[in-house]
Amino acid sequence: MSESIPIIDVAAKTLVERELAGPDSPVLLMVSGGSDSTALAYLACELRDRGLLGELAVLHVNHRLRGEAADADAQFVAQLAELLGLPLFSCSIDIAAEAARTGENVEAVARRERYLAANEALESLCLHASAPLVDGRIFTAHTADDRVESFYMRSIVGTGPGGFRAMRYRNGPVVRPLLDVSREDLQAYVSERERAGLPVVCDNEGNLWREDATNAHTDRFRAYVRHEIVPRAKERNPQLLEVLTRTMNLIADEDDMLEDMTNDAVKRHVKWIEQDDGCAPAFDAGCVLGPELSAEPLSLVRRVVVYVLQAMLGPDARVETASVDAVLGAWVGGTPCGGYVVNIQGDLAVSANKHGVRIEPMAAFRARRKPDRS
Repeated sequence: MSESIPIIDVAAKTLVERELAGPDSPVLLMVSGGSDSTALAYLACELRDRGLLGELAVLHVNHRLRGEAADADAQFVAQLAELLGLPLFSCSIDIAAEAARTGENVEAVARRERYLAANEALESLCLHASAPLVDGRIFTAHTADDRVESFYMRSIVGTGPGGFRAMRYRNGPVVRPLLDVSREDLQAYVSERERAGLPVVCDNEGNLWREDATNAHTDRFRAYVRHEIVPRAKERNPQLLEVLTRTMNLIADEDDMLEDMTNDAVKRHVKWIEQDDGCAPAFDAGCVLGPELSAEPLSLVRRVVVYVLQAMLGPDARVETASVDAVLGAWVGGTPCGGYVVNIQGDLAVSANKHGVRIEPMAAFRARRKPDRS
């Protein structure tokens, strides 16, 4: 970020030009107590005072993963909310116990529980503000650094072209208004508030924000990228954040265009299967891809397949590349291959005939194939 442009102006520009929120938008701020989210709280109050945001509230989720340090984080955020005169939603969740119960990854469980709590808190905030839920926003403090880290993480494990946009400025109610500024910018902003005599919160050791010691552990993938890969890339190009942000935004523009084309192709070529009880079509019942879909460009067909598989598997599921290839393999020479049957992702059946390529739960496929003994 250019030193001549105050960080508040950068955040305001991002907010307005990308239409992320408006003066009537109730905004829930997800605040952990770290430098990024602490800065977010101060900046959001400034943006509200400029008439760019509606009512504000703070959410803090104690994951109970760091003992007394986590409790100190919660206390710091409570003091911050009180200083700013903002309502505070606070909850404590034993993430480690929940991960042990479900067998899931701790980070994945923590993220899911955070956003469950955020959506509940947003409903309450919108009710208090007498605003429709659709107008509400959940602000997170992701920065340009986070976005670049995600870019490299996806480069290492592999992703589709759209994956290289790394992070969206908005995804449903979730908004990331600080993607155009760096972590260093935010820390400097908070420190400057103190030097200027503006109200700030300090913890018991006089720190302007809380540091999470686990961020230094390079055995975690993001921390490894943060501490090992990004610094080396910055040695070759000190303007790495600015350059990659521009690159990712160019990718995002093209990805948005392709998403629009995909949505149109889905409307024209995909027929969702109706439930046996006569209810409206449901994603989990499956779909039929019309035979004419193969006439579309391969890249668009692939996106349509990813779209329908994601809809059937759920937003948090990972669509496997092998599954996409298996669906594409149902066409031979542009025509659905009669008799083609394959099992994907452990529970979905892909079959083909002259009417198109059918994707459905394996149980439904077997029920259709079962001989009628009546």
